Amino acid sequence: MMHSLLPLLALLIPLAAAALIPVVGRNENLRESVTLVAAGSMVLVVLAMLPEILGGGRISITLLPLLPGGDLALRIDALGMIFALTASVLWLLNSVYSIGYMRALREHDQTRFYFCFAVAIAAAMGIALSANLVTLFVFYEILTLITYPLVVHVGTPEAMRAGRKYLAYLLGGGICLLAATIVTFTLTGTTEFIPGGFLAGAGAALSLQVLFILFMAGFVKAAWMPFHAWLPAAMVAPTPVSAFLHAVAVVTAGVFGVVRVAGWVYGTDLMAALGLGTALAIIASFTIITASLFALAEDNLKRRLAYSTVSQLSYILLGVSMLSIAGMTGAMIHIPFHAFQKITLFFCAGAIIVGAGREAISDMQGIGQKMPVTAAMFAAAAAGICGLPPFCGLISKVYLSLGAVQAGELILLGVIIASAVLNVAYFFPIIYTMIIARPPDERALDDVREAPLAMLIPIVLTVIASIAFFFFPAMPFLDLAEIALAEISGAGLP
Repeated sequence: MMHSLLPLLALLIPLAAAALIPVVGRNENLRESVTLVAAGSMVLVVLAMLPEILGGGRISITLLPLLPGGDLALRIDALGMIFALTASVLWLLNSVYSIGYMRALREHDQTRFYFCFAVAIAAAMGIALSANLVTLFVFYEILTLITYPLVVHVGTPEAMRAGRKYLAYLLGGGICLLAATIVTFTLTGTTEFIPGGFLAGAGAALSLQVLFILFMAGFVKAAWMPFHAWLPAAMVAPTPVSAFLHAVAVVTAGVFGVVRVAGWVYGTDLMAALGLGTALAIIASFTIITASLFALAEDNLKRRLAYSTVSQLSYILLGVSMLSIAGMTGAMIHIPFHAFQKITLFFCAGAIIVGAGREAISDMQGIGQKMPVTAAMFAAAAAGICGLPPFCGLISKVYLSLGAVQAGELILLGVIIASAVLNVAYFFPIIYTMIIARPPDERALDDVREAPLAMLIPIVLTVIASIAFFFFPAMPFLDLAEIALAEISGAGLP
């Protein structure tokens, strides 16, 4: 264990940006420069911690002593690094994209927008670096509260309704997470994340099963059905916010929490003994298939992508439920791989709003003629989500499929295959509409143009990253997943 200020610095950089943004808010160039410098600096800090973690070490710092096993403390390990690296890189790209988007549409209250973004990424980093359940809970709730103004940014009645639903679900989940944390401390006298878990023998089987239900209700940000409705509703937000919710922080925080509790609170031996893997597999399988069917029926592009996210997040829950080496590996690497591909899709959706003024898929016939880069990048990211080469989505889905075989759960392999077919069914008609279909009136494309360069560059870079991860998955996410699995191997992974 290495003690260092680097984890604290990863939090302080976005918080310092949040403090400066209102001060320089009237000067948009200076405000955006603060955002970009902070985002770039945070990436460098996270990268500075990476060699220590890849070497099998961990980095920690105590922020505020509270109670034994429940201090406000940061500790970066391999699993936390997967989340931290994903969030930091995508915040930088999302910041560049946001500048092009917000300027192109002349969005109001941009200072508030960038302020909330900065605090939100600090909260996400706090979750990634949490040393225990207490710290995770604190930052988890900060993330909920600070993203509310982003969800309701447009200020319409629809946005305000979506915001109320957002708070109802996520604050309700926060209450459950707090209860689970208190119960865990009462049973064990600690909330510290320990590889392989620490709940074994802490209580009767029924009490630990009920506790797991509390944890799952707490991690409602994972958008598992039937507690998913807040996510499609939140698509009224500006597209950079949608991208942030789906790829950078919010939903990633939910699935990250489930993986953390499974491996570092319960442990896979206890999960198996309590039958929790089976329960989680049922929840995940139902969500994967049902959300895909909902996506088929959606004509609004962002809402279809939202249901795709609901489905894809549950791949991570499915991998955890397998309690096998390959399954857990697939769950961990699906966090960044899905994030890079899904943020591309949302970036493309925003580019279409800016360049064509369209949100309904049925209104997008032939826009690829005027927006070839956007259409091509959308097709690439959609193919990746479907698990086609040469994109990293195939890597995580292969591991998940192997995990199902390792666990002897061929029905879960069937779920993965059925979902892949449904992925094609709801993505490829969009590609056909954009690239092959022709509009009923050629003049309908007269006002269509490519989005600004500040929006196109992040789109292209995320696709390049998805291809690079396909050819070099071990750099560094697969390596990090293997280190994390080595930490919890005492939990009895087969």
